[in-house]
Amino acid sequence: MELTGRDFDHIPKRNVRVPVVEFAELWLAAERALDREPTNWRYFGIAQTCRWLACATVRRTDQRPRLADAPITRRFGLAHEETIEAEYLAAERLYWRRPVAPWLAERPGWLEAIVGTLGWAWHRSGKPPLDVHAHTQS
Repeated sequence: MELTGRDFDHIPKRNVRVPVVEFAELWLAAERALDREPTNWRYFGIAQTCRWLACATVRRTDQRPRLADAPITRRFGLAHEETIEAEYLAAERLYWRRPVAPWLAERPGWLEAIVGTLGWAWHRSGKPPLDVHAHTQS
């Protein structure tokens, strides 16, 4: 996904509890890493979560632009405080569910990336799920 300054300007400040600049750096790093490795589920999970938190418009091939949907619940619509917390709880429940669903085993790192991104950006716990400076260099 090609990001512009306008994408970063439209990040709802209430949707992240870390500095918006730091969130934007993570989002940019995730998108760049995903561009380099488009089949990397971890990078996709981080980018997908950032897009949803930022209320970004996504453009898929041969489809009309639409709002990014929630990564776990697939909920459509703008992310806001209540839906972000619900998404975090849904991700946590899925993370701890045993046995692990076969479809999750086919997406290595995806769920962990979502839990890590929501944990860092929403709950301010831990560190960013991606080493931003290592991945922002073009």
